Order: sequence, then C-alpha cells, then structure tokens
Amino acid sequence: MQRTPRILWADDEIDLLKPHVLFLESKGFHVTGVNSGVEALDLFATEVFDLVFLDEQMPGLNGLETLQRMKEQRPHLPVIMITKSEEELIMEEAIGSKISDYLIKPVNPNQILLSIKKNLDEQRLVSEKAMTDYQREFREISMQLMGRLNASDWASIYQRLVHWKLELESSQDDGMKDILDMQFKDANRQFARFYEQEYSEWMAGPDDESPTLSHRLLSERLPAVLEKAKEGQPVFLVVIDNLRLDQWRMIEPLLLDKYRVARNDSYFSMLPTATQYARNALFAGLSPAEIARVFPQYWVGEEEEGSKNRYEKELFQALLKRIGFNGKSDYHKITNLTAGRKLVDQFHQLKENDLTALVYNFVDMLSHARTEMEVLKELAEDEAAYRSLTHSWFEHSALKEMLDKMAEWNARVVITTDHGTVRVSNPVQVKGERSTNSNLRYKVGRNLGYDAKDVFEVRDPEKLGLPRPHVSSSYIFSREDDFLVYPNKYHHFAQYFRDTFQHGGISLEEVIIPWVELETN
Repeated sequence: MQRTPRILWADDEIDLLKPHVLFLESKGFHVTGVNSGVEALDLFATEVFDLVFLDEQMPGLNGLETLQRMKEQRPHLPVIMITKSEEELIMEEAIGSKISDYLIKPVNPNQILLSIKKNLDEQRLVSEKAMTDYQREFREISMQLMGRLNASDWASIYQRLVHWKLELESSQDDGMKDILDMQFKDANRQFARFYEQEYSEWMAGPDDESPTLSHRLLSERLPAVLEKAKEGQPVFLVVIDNLRLDQWRMIEPLLLDKYRVARNDSYFSMLPTATQYARNALFAGLSPAEIARVFPQYWVGEEEEGSKNRYEKELFQALLKRIGFNGKSDYHKITNLTAGRKLVDQFHQLKENDLTALVYNFVDMLSHARTEMEVLKELAEDEAAYRSLTHSWFEHSALKEMLDKMAEWNARVVITTDHGTVRVSNPVQVKGERSTNSNLRYKVGRNLGYDAKDVFEVRDPEKLGLPRPHVSSSYIFSREDDFLVYPNKYHHFAQYFRDTFQHGGISLEEVIIPWVELETN
C-alpha cells in the first residue's frame, strides 16, 4: 500500500485556505496547517513531512527565516513559498535559499497540485513519459533499421539510441531497458555490416553520402571555425581522448552556464578506432599509410618502442600550413593531473594564440584503469556508472577550469575526440605471432589465425589507408561487443576482460563520435 504524502503548510491565514487544504486531501495528500513559522519549526522537529508550503509574510519568524532553519535540518526537503509578495528582492532571496517553487497569491488549487507533483512525482512522471515515448520511438527506429541507411542516417539513429539510454536510466522498468539494449545490439550488428561494406569506398574518395572521417575532419571543418572567429578572438581545439557521445551528453550541462552550443555534430572515426591511428590521422589530415609515406620520421609503427603519438604537434603544424593558416598556434597534451594543473597556472600565456590545440587523455586512462583496478571496476560497474564517473571527473577537473577561462576570453571552442569505446562481452579466439599487437579489438601481423566470419579481415591494408609493417601483414577488426583472445589461458583472459571498455574495432560507440562547437553566452 502506497504511503500518503504528508504536507506541512505554514500561513498566518491558514483558516482562509481551508478549501485548498480539502482539495489536496481529496487528491490523496495529508495536510497539516499551522499559523506561524515557530509552530512550523516545532512540528518539523518532531514529525516527518514530504513537502512544506510557507507564507513569506508571517508574524514572528517570516518565511525566509523559517526556510533557512528548515534547510539546516533537511537541506533536500522541497519547500514551496506561497505569498502575496511580488518584490523581486524577496524572490531572489528565496531562489538563493534553494526554494523549490515560488507561487504568488491568489493561487488556484490546480496550480498548487502541479507544484506538488513537480516536486514529489517528477521522477516517476518523467520516467513513465519516457517509457511511453520510447515505445513509440522503438517502432520508428525498428522500421528505419529495416530500410537502406546512409552514414547520416546511422549518426541520427545512434544519437536517438543514446538519448533513450540516458532518458530511461532512472526508470525502474528493467523490461523496457532490456528492450532498448536489444535494439542497440541489433543496430550495432547492422551498423558493422554497413561500415564494412562502405569503408573502402569512403577511404578511396568521399561522395555526397560519405561521412567525415578522422583524416579529413580538420581540413573540412576547422577553416570555417577559424573564419568565424573575430579579430583577436582565440580558438581552442579540445580533443578529449576516447570520449563517447553519451559521455559528452553527461558533461555538456556543466558548460551551459558559460557557453551555448553553436554546432552539435558528429564524425566517423577511421579504423582502427585506436589512438595511434585515429588521433595521428586527425592531427595530420592524412591516413596512417600517408603519414608513414609522407612523414616517415613521424610515424611510429606497431612494433616500435615508445609513444605512438609523440609527433602530433609536428603533424598538426604541417596540416595548418597545408590549409593556409598563418596565425599563431600552439599544441599541449595533458596526460596526468600534475600536467593539467601546471597548464592551468600558465594558461594566461595562451590568450594571445589564434589557435590552441589541447589533447586531454584522462577519459582514455580511466577506460584502461577500469580494466586493471578493482576499485574502479566497482566505481564504474556498468555504463551508467561509467558515465557518472566521467561527469564527476570533469566537474572537478583542470580541463573544466581551462574551459571556464576560455569563456572569460570570449573564445570559440571546439570539443571533439579521436574515437569512442565499447563495453565488450563476447570473446573471439585468434592466433598470432609473438610480435602481434596486444589490442583486444583489432590485430595486425603475419600469419593471423581466426574464423573469417567472426571478424572484419583486411588483407590489402593500403586500400584502407593503413600501413603494412611486413609484406604479408594483414589486419582484423572485431565487431559489436566482441573482443579478441589468444588460445593460451583463453578462459582466464576471456573472464578477465569481459565487461571492460575497449576500442579499436567497429561499433556505433567507437565510430560515431562528437564534434561540438561552442560560443560564449
């Protein structure tokens, strides 16, 4: 049996409000009325209420003083002020005291009921509405998945699926969440097939239906951003490594007090959806094979030691020269907290740059650390927790401080990434030589052993813009939520890596990634 919600109503004219009290009781609420703030506080100390109505103008303790004392005891209790006062100062004080709503007398009963529902039932009502809306959307998306889709259609479908993932997150209906997960899985299965069929054509040369790929991203979109910048207005290109669309949706609200979104778009990561390929290609404006051919001194192969992305600055400068940018530019990579704090302290030096590229590695490190550290596995047990952890990190990060400073300078800001990540669950057995790379979503090497139906195999890497380390080298890529495991200790590693976040293969989450242009408010 559902508990009756209890409401405390403090007003020195409470007797005149009897019709409103009777109306609320007819709607299933228990209302206790008192004539003053002092009486309200006495009851508040001994009884439990779900919501409080306060008049502002009461003898003795006024509404704002009563509100303050109540918030000291129960800071999260919804308190609604109902008053005759239309003074702007009182409204602002009430809002500053975290009032839940502010109603001006005379009020009609339905207005009061709406405010109660907004404060007590909002989560349930939003959840129920989301479930109803998704049921309709489920049919529309299912029909769309049965038709012929181009890259733009897939970007739209993925955005809709992510939207419903976030909308249903707080729902108690696990059945509806399971249906969404099944639809997501079906979409990923079809997307992998589409991506494999079209990818070589996209790499050969774009047409009207081709998506923007990593190596064409900056040459296609950066000039327009630079052109929009006014005289003396700095531009910042912020690349957050391994940032998925759903993670961007989580951190976006934290920026909207200072920025508005001028362009909310996406692009397709190239293969492999891994940092050493996708991010080098992004900054170079060239495919990995072209980098290895044109700038062999800047390409670090799979079998070579050291960072594979240590020449991004040089590749970026060469790209800027090719697109005709002659302004003052800079590049910074943040790989740990110390480096982030150091750059915050020196950030004023970047104000005079026309263009600054910032690479922030935290989300990628979080993804890898979650695999290796038990405490992070618990903190980010599932995708919802992983998103929440990203939100918490960003809210208190050095990057957020830098973005706040950019807003103070009226900067134009682009936020993007090099690839996403996918939660893997299905192990696929492969064989390879000792020199084969360790990534769980793709392999490159000689004499790879695998079942061709389980992977996307590439025997002619140059056609896909990939370097060939050896004459007989080939690539294989996993799809959907698969991950590649060697026969040696197969069951141990299959269990160890199951439900971890990996990247390098083909999935909606890894491939379709955000490109967001921000302008200051």
